[in-house]
Amino acid sequence: MERRKKKRWEDERMTGIGRRRARTSFYRDSARHVSLNGDWKFLYLEAPELSPAGFFEPGSGEGWDTIDVPSVWQMRGYDHMHYTDVLYLFPVNPPYVPSKNPTGIYKRSFFLDDAWLQEDTILKFHGVDSACDIWVNGVHAGYSKVSRLPAEFDITSLVKQGENDVTVRVYKWSDGTYLEDQDMWWFSGIYRDVELINEPKAAVLDCRVTAGLDAACGCGHAVIDLEVKGDGKGTWSLLDGERLMAEGEFASCKDQREIRITAEAGTVQPWTAETPYLYQVKITFEGHEITVRTGFRTIEIRDGNFTVNGTAILLNGVNHHDYSPTEGRVVTYDQMKADVVLMKQHNINALRCSHYPAADCLYDLCDEYGLYVIDEADLECHGFEWVENYTWISDDPAWETAYVDCAVRMVKRDFNHPSIIMWSLGNESAFGCNFVKSAEAVRSLDPSRLIHYEGDFEAEAADIYSTMYTWLEKLEEIGRGEKGNHKPHVMCEYGHSMGNGAGCLKAYQDVFRKYKRLQGGFIWEWYDHGFFTKDEEGHEYYRYGGSYGDFPNNGNFCIDGLLMPDRTPSPALAEYRQVIAPVEILKKTGSGREIALKNWYDFKDLSHLCVKWWISCDETVQEEGMIEELKAGPGEVCCLEIPYQPFIPERNTDYYLNISVCLKECAAYAPKGHEISRGQFLLKEHLETAVLHETGRRLAAEDDGIFYTVKGESSEVVFHKIYGRLERFTVDGKTYVTAGPEVTVYRATIDNDMYKKDDWLNKYFIQLPDEQTEYFRTEERGDRIDVMIGTYFGCLNQSWGFLCDYHYTVYGDGSVTCRLEGKQIQRGKAEPGFLPRIGIQMKAAKELQNAAWYGLGFQENYADSREAAWMGVYRSDVDGMSVNYVSPQENGHREEVLWYSLGDGEHSLLVTAERPLGLNIHNYTEESLEEAKYPWQIKKADDVIIHMDYLHSGLGSNSCGQEQEEAYKVRRQDFALSFTMRVIGAGEDVAQAKIKYLD
Repeated sequence: MERRKKKRWEDERMTGIGRRRARTSFYRDSARHVSLNGDWKFLYLEAPELSPAGFFEPGSGEGWDTIDVPSVWQMRGYDHMHYTDVLYLFPVNPPYVPSKNPTGIYKRSFFLDDAWLQEDTILKFHGVDSACDIWVNGVHAGYSKVSRLPAEFDITSLVKQGENDVTVRVYKWSDGTYLEDQDMWWFSGIYRDVELINEPKAAVLDCRVTAGLDAACGCGHAVIDLEVKGDGKGTWSLLDGERLMAEGEFASCKDQREIRITAEAGTVQPWTAETPYLYQVKITFEGHEITVRTGFRTIEIRDGNFTVNGTAILLNGVNHHDYSPTEGRVVTYDQMKADVVLMKQHNINALRCSHYPAADCLYDLCDEYGLYVIDEADLECHGFEWVENYTWISDDPAWETAYVDCAVRMVKRDFNHPSIIMWSLGNESAFGCNFVKSAEAVRSLDPSRLIHYEGDFEAEAADIYSTMYTWLEKLEEIGRGEKGNHKPHVMCEYGHSMGNGAGCLKAYQDVFRKYKRLQGGFIWEWYDHGFFTKDEEGHEYYRYGGSYGDFPNNGNFCIDGLLMPDRTPSPALAEYRQVIAPVEILKKTGSGREIALKNWYDFKDLSHLCVKWWISCDETVQEEGMIEELKAGPGEVCCLEIPYQPFIPERNTDYYLNISVCLKECAAYAPKGHEISRGQFLLKEHLETAVLHETGRRLAAEDDGIFYTVKGESSEVVFHKIYGRLERFTVDGKTYVTAGPEVTVYRATIDNDMYKKDDWLNKYFIQLPDEQTEYFRTEERGDRIDVMIGTYFGCLNQSWGFLCDYHYTVYGDGSVTCRLEGKQIQRGKAEPGFLPRIGIQMKAAKELQNAAWYGLGFQENYADSREAAWMGVYRSDVDGMSVNYVSPQENGHREEVLWYSLGDGEHSLLVTAERPLGLNIHNYTEESLEEAKYPWQIKKADDVIIHMDYLHSGLGSNSCGQEQEEAYKVRRQDFALSFTMRVIGAGEDVAQAKIKYLD
């Protein structure tokens, strides 16, 4: 006796009922289309079996709610929000799903006139998650699954003149759910467009265009495969805008519904991501007209590389989910267009649809603007890895039909897009016989493109050797041919951009460019997937896993994009833009005027670009100019001499040659002058002079046993003898420094510290330091007083630390110099592998909110993430020094800082450093950052918190991938810092910072 009878939504062998065969999406279609988007009646249930009797009958639905389509019902207050990376939310028992299976019943009516009924009626759902049954006028019309692909139903026999009724019952869980575990929020509903198509009785059902290019002669050839219904005659034409390139006729009869047309196009403009030239194929059959856009390009493997039009390309890509911070998985054309334009503006040339086919319009935009696409099947069954039976269904022939269906329907829908260069069979689903069968099916449909699947570790079925999150050392081995097979290599995921990161992107790009076999990769990922919330107290923020009480969850692992939820580009996006810039700017040795431009484009020369240059010092531009003619083919270098005038440098002033490579004319994605790449070079070492401190101003010292106070004419510096630190620095009765320097090795952990965080905070207690006073000595010399303090720095229950020697000099002119030397010590064995930082923390008066600095900026930058930053003088309020990450963490660091100031509009505290240091200035403490889950929970401090770092560790991308490189890990070591503090008038910082004093 059968123990459990399969329900329709639990049958892995059933791909659909009544659903039409998959077909391509036409760019234009003369058949009438009527949108069924809008308000539908809606009934939410905890299980399909709880559906009310007759729910599918016309006229039912009295008292139901109303829901908008497209939408996901969790974003409309039904069911609950839940995010997991890997886990299924029910017992792993394929193909069965829970009896408690959240279900939504949708119902609406539509009106058809007699003219409409003369043709066929097709009901099309562009996306329903995860499976659905459809009734029209009370009659079952069909069933479909695969959430991210369309389903079409011919309902001609079910509709009538006048008002018609359509009912859709959507199941949250189905056997298909086992194939859709894709590291994202679990959403349900009709979330893409719904439409009616008035299809002629004689019509073009399908049109697949394969447009190849003979790169040697530049000639294009097209193969047009048509499927029609009805007998009749038709015409075809190949157009370049309005120019006719080729044309012909065809005929259909009962025995010939499939027609192949070949067309020789002669010399054509090739399609590449750099030159996205599109042509049109127009088909007319018995009055039904469709248009397909196409581009001539040939994709093949040559000499160990995959090539486009005979040229090996480098993919500078990003992974892209469909996402909206207010609508979940519902996206609009305008949002998709904004995404594509922003990618192009940031030098991105490829995207991977992760991990499912995207909304149709994305491919149209990639065709038009120029992005290479890896189109990925709606397939990931990552949860099986968790139960240590990863190949459970991937290697089970019972699931072959489901696997092949996912791949084949994707290929059929998206076949006509020249931007697609690879079909990906899925993601993180192990490997087995079902992937072999999927690859065979895809190749039989489309031998013109390559097959990708990272889970095929040996590339048995795939054409590409794909890896993810490969560490640099292993990547080099792959590049040298020491690892893996000898197929072309792509990193389908790397640079995990979770929170503050990713770092080391430049190192990856250098390796990609170094080895012929390595053909780039795709950053994970484009968006932070947080959802906008405004709570009862008015706090606005973005929620992530666990924010809705969902358990288990993967927390903020979904907050891992180059764009924040509100589309604010993260600092990592600017960094990536510069790292992958197709023009590299190099300084040549010689006169100082010569630079070299390396052309990293695969196809284009540099004639569409120009160079803007200027000489800067401090906040001024001394001279500027433009070079209009750039000549360098792909892979070539052109040398330029910058024609600036000789000048005598001002003393104690740095001069920089700044280079910006820009668009000479406007492009489809950016205006004229848009910057493609940038470079900066120190032009002249400045002439350094120093003066003596002003003498003759006597200082007085007071010692009450606890405080040692040095008083000048208008200044007062107080030291705490017991605690061994500078207590405060006051000028004209106003306190500027409210707590003096103390050594620290702690930063609020970033997401990329997640695998070190527990050790740092719970084993080595780096957030719980203690600096013990060992000596306090003074030397009074009239117009200067020296205060020497020795401390022992360590952390709770640790045997490692530093012996610190502070040497303060208080001058009669009101300035204070601090020289700090730290000697490393270790009296045991246990210690962190590396430290977040070695530096000092001090506090300034909270009124000092106007910040300026001379160093790298404007955006935050770190040791392994500073390609987009330039040296200069920058200004901001203190709040503007922070980056408001969705999940609070260390942020706002600036490297190579030589001076900074903090002012209140009248006076400023100026701090000048003897050697470049790292700088953070915030209105909150590291501890507050560590504790907060959301930005509004960060507690404002009573002071401005300043960090000056001797060294600060890089970012890495170890939340999922590469640790910080060794060069960017701060090891326990001796260190030294030296800086001078003084109070100046507002606006005097640049001039005053140039004054160098002799000791």
